[in-house]
Amino acid sequence: MPQTVSIPLPNSQSAIVLAGYQEENLKVLSRQTGAVVVLRGQELFISGEADQIALCRQLVKSLDSLWSQGKPIDRADILTARQALDTQRQDDLQSLQRDILARNRRGEEIRAKTFRQRQYIKAVQTHDLTFCIGPAGTGKTFLAAVLAVQAFLANQYERLILTRPAVEAGEKLGFLPGDLQQKVNPYLRPLYDALYEFIEPEKIASLMERGVIEVAPIAYMRGRTLNNAFIILDEAQNTTPAQMKMLLTRLGFRSRMVVTGDLTQTDLAPQQSSGLAVAQKILHHVEGIAFCNLTQVDVVRHPLVQRIVAAYEHQDTP
Repeated sequence: MPQTVSIPLPNSQSAIVLAGYQEENLKVLSRQTGAVVVLRGQELFISGEADQIALCRQLVKSLDSLWSQGKPIDRADILTARQALDTQRQDDLQSLQRDILARNRRGEEIRAKTFRQRQYIKAVQTHDLTFCIGPAGTGKTFLAAVLAVQAFLANQYERLILTRPAVEAGEKLGFLPGDLQQKVNPYLRPLYDALYEFIEPEKIASLMERGVIEVAPIAYMRGRTLNNAFIILDEAQNTTPAQMKMLLTRLGFRSRMVVTGDLTQTDLAPQQSSGLAVAQKILHHVEGIAFCNLTQVDVVRHPLVQRIVAAYEHQDTP
């Protein structure tokens, strides 16, 4: 027989973060448990069958360390909590919620949202070369940039190098205005955006003028040895095998490199092999190299992104 229970929340801020933007979190809780979840003031009402209510209460309780302190909660947090309940990993979940990777310029906490993201972070911290492969919205580039900036600001590396191939996704570089640097800047925009989360724009400009931070197309890396640097290669699926080999062999002493990409979004010509796919095949068992694979479960952007990724994966399945 359907019943209703309530959970009192300590303050209005807890209610706000638990509900989420436009009460999206309550909708996710409802979809995950089958219960009807309604917030009235500072009290959460859960209605449904006994097992639905029990599961919903468990989920809410597993997020207590976040909402009780007014920390933002989103769909990824709820899905990870559900995964933890299903796999008996509640202790791992608590650790995941406690581990703060960094704080951006606005003081917002940056942390892994999923267990695979946490594995990715640990891999980068313990390997000189890490590959991360996964769909859009899984935090591949952002988390790599966070780790790079934190290590750079802690003086662990002298330089921060962010690079990606300037491959057109439907446009032609020749028709864009400006010189070569201005033409490729749109392709490097996501890397700039990650930097701006942690370093004042004026300071970034100064560091770039001094060559301490370098954001450049992969072609600029040829013939160099990158010592004492943290290097990120983004959009690696758009490298050719020769470009990938060239960059990987630039890795110098006291340096660390992270290679990120999505093999489902290759903009190369149909007959051209992806350097990322070739590297995954050749280097998968090489000692000292970490490979991390993120999936649609790890998408931490707008909820629609995960559904879009899932739809495309379904369409591509033979």
